[in-house]
Amino acid sequence: MAFTLRQLQYFVAVAELGSVTRAAQSLSISQSSVTEAIRDLENDLGVELFERHARGLTITHNGHQFLRHATKILATVSDARNSFQTERSQSTGTLNIGVTSLVAGYVLSDLLARYRRACPDVDVTAIEDNGSYLEHLLIGGELDVAVMVISNLRDRMALQAEILETSPYRLWLPIGHPLVSAEIISVQDIAREPLIMLTIDEIEENTGKLLTALGARPHVAFRTRSVEAVRSLVATGAGIALLPDLVYRPWSLEGDRIESRDVSGSLPVVQVGIVWRKGSSLPQAARDFVGIAESLRSGRQR
Repeated sequence: MAFTLRQLQYFVAVAELGSVTRAAQSLSISQSSVTEAIRDLENDLGVELFERHARGLTITHNGHQFLRHATKILATVSDARNSFQTERSQSTGTLNIGVTSLVAGYVLSDLLARYRRACPDVDVTAIEDNGSYLEHLLIGGELDVAVMVISNLRDRMALQAEILETSPYRLWLPIGHPLVSAEIISVQDIAREPLIMLTIDEIEENTGKLLTALGARPHVAFRTRSVEAVRSLVATGAGIALLPDLVYRPWSLEGDRIESRDVSGSLPVVQVGIVWRKGSSLPQAARDFVGIAESLRSGRQR
């Protein structure tokens, strides 16, 4: 029996959220439906996509490889549907986009690929910079839209924002770390460990504030602007990391495994969204971009 699009949707949800429970909640279906779909998909493919253990599921190397194919299949199907629902291919002109570092490779790449397929005649330019500078360019009319972290948007009176993705903070650990098998991980547990700190998009500031507010003083072993460096350092045991689940991948570039775990307590979330100037008359090219972004968000929520 060939796998179905619904099975792919359920698989992607579990892989991205790291839990059958969270996937079922996001899809508004029963956990048993998700579990059955994953089992049928594994039987059809002849491989294990997840490792089962007491804490839930962990995606396997085969699962990680299949995730790339499943994401592309669902994106192609979404594009095919959109091609009959809109006239975006007639859009022309220019589109100036801003993007912050954290989301450039995790949200914008897929969104921009869809937009280019839908609007091939639009001349797109994009710049990457920090959030405050992108806000300045948006208000000044030098950018049409920006894709950025909006949890700490500064000038909400002048800017309009639509949430595309909400990502909780989770703990990254190397294989074999004692906390991997812990039933509950507290912020105090984290404070005793060397921390690998990502310094882009105010992540360092937000993580520091989080730990301080919860009564822990972080021991920062290494600061870097590279997410790949964080993965490599965590995987080889140089420290742990507390980062938005948005950027989690279970393998470093060297092929070493990275575990991800929830932390007890009330942790903040990172909101990624699309932003434009309030009251401005967006050109058609920009309105199409916003529309595609909103359809992508709806697809993730199905």
